[in-house]
Amino acid sequence: MQSGYTSITSLSSASNFIARFSEKTTITFRTYIQPREFGQLQIKFWHSNTVDSTWADGSESNASDQGGHWRIESCFIADGGQQPDGSIVAGTERPLTFAGSPSKDVRPGEQFWSDASAIHVPDGHFLAFSWAITLDGLSEGLPFNTETLLASAFEAVGDAAKQASADGYEGAGNRQVLPSLIAYEKTTSKQLVFLGDSITQGVRTEKDGYAFWAAKIAASLGTDTGVWNIGSGWARAYDLVEDSVWLSKALHGDEVILCIGVNDVGTANRSAEQLIADLTTIISLLTSQKPGLVLWLCTLPAFNFAGEQETVWRTVNNWIRSDAANSVSGVFDIAAVLGQAKPNDQLLRPEFMSPHNDPHPNGLAGTAVADAFLAWYNN
Repeated sequence: MQSGYTSITSLSSASNFIARFSEKTTITFRTYIQPREFGQLQIKFWHSNTVDSTWADGSESNASDQGGHWRIESCFIADGGQQPDGSIVAGTERPLTFAGSPSKDVRPGEQFWSDASAIHVPDGHFLAFSWAITLDGLSEGLPFNTETLLASAFEAVGDAAKQASADGYEGAGNRQVLPSLIAYEKTTSKQLVFLGDSITQGVRTEKDGYAFWAAKIAASLGTDTGVWNIGSGWARAYDLVEDSVWLSKALHGDEVILCIGVNDVGTANRSAEQLIADLTTIISLLTSQKPGLVLWLCTLPAFNFAGEQETVWRTVNNWIRSDAANSVSGVFDIAAVLGQAKPNDQLLRPEFMSPHNDPHPNGLAGTAVADAFLAWYNN
């Protein structure tokens, strides 16, 4: 992260999938972002053309897979208005360029910054980010995040990044295509990074509601604290242990909140010993690569585990609360906030369930976790 800049939003833009098209294709991706501040803003973006975390069983995309060759045809920020409907406020569009050029050819694994551009976003309005991207066939992939969308997003065939109307734009479904970091010029006292899986990302909470716990913590802390959410759906601890581009992002924080391991237990069926070994490695990598880093470790959230998975969950959480606590700045017991009373503390409280009995914490849970975290963090 460049000095003097911080993330404009608490929305995560981590990537966990790769888009491929059978023939040469140009698509404009337009996303509506709730900024942490309004008014006159100086904005630029940084991007890493690499997948952050593994999706599902890893058969389609894995952590640190490189994106292919693709081209940014044009890129604009604009006042998105009060209702994210695919349009922008005419006349407010401002180009984001690349060393003065309106377009850029992106190489596999490349990391790069755009130039800065100034824009005014009125109170209560969205910031609209639009970029037109060309991919040339199945061999060239574009990293993005596929999950239940937390921000309104639209897509249009061709280069419609500057277009003010919603003509030709359709809802993006489960495809969020954003730069890794949309930053604005801001002096902050510290940078706080949220590193985790879908529970940190906020999956299943209300679209455009910013009801997930990381967003509510960010709102309460205020803009003097920079916040970068890099939570990623389906992520697991082992995504962070070997030459991880995702982990390197976290090193831009002065403080890191690490909440990961649920998918190691529930999706990857790893043993307690394997997960403890990975968490130990992550702690060591973060603290050794950035001396002075403040690392807050969370227990594994309650996630309705049963049988052997419940045993692993309990073993790892006992380790986090005891042995791991000696290696980090502090342990936040998110499991105790989300879980039912013992002996059923591995089960999410019913009022915190997402629709259809999904154990991803809902917006009510986001408030409970944020309140508990802030009381603990500020103590």
